[in-house]
Amino acid sequence: MRLLDLVELLGGVPKEEANTRTRTGIAENGLSKYDKVRTIVQRSFPIVWFSSKEVQNAYEQELGEPIGLSTVATYLSRLVLKEVLVKNGPLNNLKYKIVQGVSQAHMKQAIS
Repeated sequence: MRLLDLVELLGGVPKEEANTRTRTGIAENGLSKYDKVRTIVQRSFPIVWFSSKEVQNAYEQELGEPIGLSTVATYLSRLVLKEVLVKNGPLNNLKYKIVQGVSQAHMKQAIS
């Protein structure tokens, strides 16, 4: 994806085509919903706080398929338990953030 972004910046691939390739790459990669949520979090919220609703919106926009808010919240809770994410705030307004220093390898290990 980063390579496509670089090519796009250099004027090689139109943005719409790059987005289609990215969407297809995630959707057709045989990933589970959990893996897709993890990937969306990595790509869309690498350094900022985010809510489960924001992840749901990003997931549905990027992949073009629905996902329940409770499903997203469950997967985010699992990532917190695996110490990939931290959470903060009241239960009705939880915010999440990727733990600083979490490597790509650690994110990938969070699959199981």
